[in-house]
Amino acid sequence: MNFLNIGFGNLTSYDKVIAIISPESAPVRRIISEAKKNGNLIDATQGRKTRAVIIMENHDIILSAVMPETIIARNVKGDKND
Repeated sequence: MNFLNIGFGNLTSYDKVIAIISPESAPVRRIISEAKKNGNLIDATQGRKTRAVIIMENHDIILSAVMPETIIARNVKGDKND
């Protein structure tokens, strides 16, 4: 199983990720609000500002304090070293 480093020692299943997006737009904020209301929100920011929103296959929403570009760069770098 492949894991995606989402920052601060937190990992998620790479195969279950649908999208990694920026939290800046109003529609994304609504997605976060709905996930919080439904109990599907996982906050992995360690108290820092949310910089990436990760949408999972099972409709869970993960918040990360790492930029989407950085998350992808870490994963690509890891794939090259394997």
